[in-house]
Amino acid sequence: MAEALRIAGAGRGDLDPRDDLDPAGERAVAAWVRERTGHEFAFVTEYPASVRPFYHHRPAGSPQLTASFDLLWKGLEITTGAQREHRYDMLLAQAAEQGLSPEPMRWYLDCFRYGCPPHGGFGLGLGRALMALLGLDSIREATFLFRGPNRLTP
Repeated sequence: MAEALRIAGAGRGDLDPRDDLDPAGERAVAAWVRERTGHEFAFVTEYPASVRPFYHHRPAGSPQLTASFDLLWKGLEITTGAQREHRYDMLLAQAAEQGLSPEPMRWYLDCFRYGCPPHGGFGLGLGRALMALLGLDSIREATFLFRGPNRLTP
């Protein structure tokens, strides 16, 4: 992520190392990778803990980072994933660090109370992947009933 921010921020000067990539930054990183390697896919790893959910695992010796990634395809984030934190005490500490109360998510935290193996997960944005695959300009063209911040019902 630090390298991606350097690439995305070249000439911009407005990106902080604790930031997340914005859409323009994602396009800049993808263009940089495509120019140097010929590949359309780029993994961005080691996101700062400040921009990731509390349940993302933090590598030993690097508590400011997370064991997480985004997959960019043609300049668009299509997948986000991470190793999930599996230790109950760390989940509580990381939730508190982000100002979250454990009570509303007690059901989730209880899954870890008596032990859980290390595990991971990811979310694939099918609408985004379809948009990139078809070369569409808007996700509204790739989904039957678009849902967004200002549209929740048909």
